Amino acid sequence: MLDQSLDTQTFVSHLECSETGKVYPADKIHNLSETGKPLLVRYDLDAVKRFFPKTALNGRLPEFWRYRELLPIRNLKNITRLGEVMTPLLPATHLQSVLGMRSILIKDEGRLPTGSFKARGIALAVSMAKELGIKKMAMPTNGNAGAALAAYCSQAGIESYVFCPDDTPQVNIREIAFQGANTYTVNGLINDCGKIVGEGKTARGWFDVSTLKEPYRIEGKKTMGIELAEQLDWQLPDAILYPTGGGTGLIGMWKAFNELEKIGWIDSRRPRMIAVQASGCAPIVKAYNEGHRYAELWQDAYTQAAGIRVPAAVGDFLILDAIRESNGFATAVSDEAILTMQARVAQSDGILLCPEGAATAAALAQEIDSGRISKNEKVVLFNCATGLKYPMPASDQFVDRHFPIDYNQF
Repeated sequence: MLDQSLDTQTFVSHLECSETGKVYPADKIHNLSETGKPLLVRYDLDAVKRFFPKTALNGRLPEFWRYRELLPIRNLKNITRLGEVMTPLLPATHLQSVLGMRSILIKDEGRLPTGSFKARGIALAVSMAKELGIKKMAMPTNGNAGAALAAYCSQAGIESYVFCPDDTPQVNIREIAFQGANTYTVNGLINDCGKIVGEGKTARGWFDVSTLKEPYRIEGKKTMGIELAEQLDWQLPDAILYPTGGGTGLIGMWKAFNELEKIGWIDSRRPRMIAVQASGCAPIVKAYNEGHRYAELWQDAYTQAAGIRVPAAVGDFLILDAIRESNGFATAVSDEAILTMQARVAQSDGILLCPEGAATAAALAQEIDSGRISKNEKVVLFNCATGLKYPMPASDQFVDRHFPIDYNQF
């Protein structure tokens, strides 16, 4: 059901190169800027402030389209919906007690369509593609983004092509194919898949919807920040730990907080943005530690948290800018720590984290010990997908009903 309280007005003024500031016109098809950097959507925030008070949210559906005035869709009919609910903030009571923290909340993005936060960005990208008349879209993926693209393109009547590393979990590959995408595995990593997508634009005529290579996925991801602010009564937490591969969500939330301040919904206080990577693929951590603004390609990337196995991020400098502007930092955790924390949270707090989400909990424990996070801080961890989409340890305990049962074994 469409929320009829949303009209077709938009406050988009232009697009802007994230590095040079050069202005690009809205309402036209764009990938990267002339300098090969991400384009950012800009709004007439003075007009938003006049026409979009907080009270406008009253009575709107509990979905991220409720923030319509801070999104780029011009025509309501082009919105592609699959049920984009507001995701819950879950208290990790046991983990909080064990770590001695003041407050730990987990934002569970696994409740979104196709089971991950990729639905936010892809919903916006596909809706804008529909608005701009794009008929064919393609992307590289480690799994969840491809699943979202397949589903939303099928809903919108857009042809989709998805390329996955050949060690992507079969559940992801099959999900992508089953939901209608032309699905291919590639003997390489996500950046190798991305090269195929980029080179195929001319030959096949598809639109490249790779992370940050078009302007609109970041607009969908920024709704995490707006939603989080609203759920916390417009008082942001002290720190946000975010699993960082391409980093669209971290960049998007930082953009959202700046826009919310300019329209008067929050004050100037910001959470520390903490980028969490796996030790087997940590280009942002390396660049942060070495004081660089750009990250080098990470060689021989490996981690069981496939969603953050991104050897090179197009928006590396935007991630690092947000980290430094917020007095945050970047940190890496081992696969062993990730899997141990995933089991601990599942068995003590009843929350089934994906490996990437578990990485944020592992990083929290690690950085409390290091002293970079204080136990007095109010912290939000992002669980980016449902743990049901990932392999779990086997359970092999068995009861044979044909023999007398020794109840002392239970």
